Amino acid sequence: MENIVSYLSNWANKYKTDLTENILPFWLKYGLDSVNGGVYTCVDRDGTLMDSTKSVWFQGRCGFIMSYAYNNIEKNPEWLNASKSCIDFIEAHCFDTDGHMFFEVMADGTPLRKRRYVFSEGFAAIAMSEYSIASGDKMYAEKALKIFNSIITMMETPGFLEPKYLPTLKCQGHSITMILVNTASRIRASINDPVLTEKIDKSIHALRTYFMHPEFKALLEMVGPEGEFIDNINGRLINPGHCIETAWFILEEAKYRGWQKDLVEMAITILEWSWEWGWDKEFGGIINFRDCKGFPQQDYSQDMKFWWPQTEAIIATLYAYQATGDEKWLDRHKQISDWTYAHFPDKEYGEWYGYLHRDGTVAQPAKGNIFKGPFHIPRMMIRSYTLIQEILNK
Repeated sequence: MENIVSYLSNWANKYKTDLTENILPFWLKYGLDSVNGGVYTCVDRDGTLMDSTKSVWFQGRCGFIMSYAYNNIEKNPEWLNASKSCIDFIEAHCFDTDGHMFFEVMADGTPLRKRRYVFSEGFAAIAMSEYSIASGDKMYAEKALKIFNSIITMMETPGFLEPKYLPTLKCQGHSITMILVNTASRIRASINDPVLTEKIDKSIHALRTYFMHPEFKALLEMVGPEGEFIDNINGRLINPGHCIETAWFILEEAKYRGWQKDLVEMAITILEWSWEWGWDKEFGGIINFRDCKGFPQQDYSQDMKFWWPQTEAIIATLYAYQATGDEKWLDRHKQISDWTYAHFPDKEYGEWYGYLHRDGTVAQPAKGNIFKGPFHIPRMMIRSYTLIQEILNK
């Protein structure tokens, strides 16, 4: 590899430039709803609005990103105003009377549907937490903590959230377990309450004890209540992008605790396993889904390359290098970054494609939908930029 300092400096400059001149301007121009507040995400390749349905996830995700950029890149008032617009829309329209948030609403906030998840709540909470840091208004940190406590209550109240399966199959999922590590840590940056670290500890314990299966060298997406291996298609599922994301969440927590050794080792193990399952040795990039016994995966998108696993791998490899000093992780950072930047950015209209075929060709060119919008890509750019600054300053 070329000189490490120049390598990292070049990437840091690229992330910051791409964020401030491409990604955020795209969403500020085409996503922000100047009439109702909040953000649209269902936009075509050139930014044309395809559907005014609003993802409630993305009101929180965009609210978070705009404040996160304000706090870590530059004090741009346009970003802070966009964050506040999303948070105001959330508070005005996105909570049902039972405290559980909607999943989709119409342009004016009229509810369309709810789902059994509490991800909308998590993203709303981190938006308010980050906005609290940006604005200096402590009230939003307190609101974030209140939402977090409601998430715990909903999860622990039998029957409040509809289970994925009937009682004939008792199971627990990786997604909510891993996301609460990051949700709690983001809120803790604005308001330190014991419930936050306590939940991080419980989630990490569950990941280590139940979801990590050394017999497959895999972190599984669904296991039994005590981590039992469920030998069906869903029980054998590996989602490499999710697992790589989990690895950097744990590395972030390890760093918060002074690079706690057992957490670093756990995260690096997950990252090693997940890279081996996820990296496509034939075409490059992180593949969507694998089966821990090598059977075919039933999901129609099983061999596609989505945008977000690539961004998680970019962050994770930088974190792994920061944690270990092992240049192997910079080699992998180069591997994933070169592939991602060769295939995902739209050089004509800006922003990134979200969905590629396995060989890296574009499957569909829209820039957003209910699940893709201003979150994973700008988060990668902001987090990677700040990580590189920390590495170079050290």
